[in-house]
Amino acid sequence: MITRRTALKQTFLTTATLAAATRFSRLGAAEPAPAAPAAPTGPHHLPKLPYSFDALEPHIDAQTMEIHHGKHHAAYVNNLNKAIAGKAELEKKSLEELLKDLEAVPADIRTAVKNNAGGHYNHTLFWHMMSKNGGGQPSGPLKGEIDKTFGGFDKFKEAFSKAALGQFGSGWAWLVWNGKKLEIKGLANQEAPISSGLHPILGLDVWEHAYYLKYQNRRADYINAFFNVVAWSFVEDRFRRAEG
Repeated sequence: MITRRTALKQTFLTTATLAAATRFSRLGAAEPAPAAPAAPTGPHHLPKLPYSFDALEPHIDAQTMEIHHGKHHAAYVNNLNKAIAGKAELEKKSLEELLKDLEAVPADIRTAVKNNAGGHYNHTLFWHMMSKNGGGQPSGPLKGEIDKTFGGFDKFKEAFSKAALGQFGSGWAWLVWNGKKLEIKGLANQEAPISSGLHPILGLDVWEHAYYLKYQNRRADYINAFFNVVAWSFVEDRFRRAEG
């Protein structure tokens, strides 16, 4: 026989159990996570990496590559599409056309386009400038021009590393062709060399997100490691195209 006292006790226990289950669900143990917002659509798209995330190990770690490509580069693409959304004249322009003529971009979105189109362009090149079979030294016409301009590969590497190490805050070190000769330039943030009429030949991302998981504040170690994965065949081809 169920007494009034027993019934009240059972009601209390059932209510407490349901409340605990609700709290448990809210903590995410059983409740599915909300869906991530859809990436904005537009004319620009995140390119696939030309290799697996771990291909550049041990010099550049897989987790950094995954975050760098899938989060940082993707954000530049998405934000560029957002910036030019609804502006037909800008939407039909290529990435290079946008960056080579930033004055044609409306002033209210020019900074957003410069930063995000630059980030998209720089990273798209950067992925191809590295390879799991990279390293060594350049050959052919590029080697000859490096020898002529810098006095040999070792002196070039020293000058390039110095520019990368000395880039204050976030930015890139670039080897560029200015139409007449090779130059080493340090550019801030996501400024793209082509916006200044320069042809990028080799670039190194020295934003902290490019190396901090593995190297922390040891940027010099990251720079040294980079030379073990440089895809010189790709870089040499860029030089031939720029020079010719």
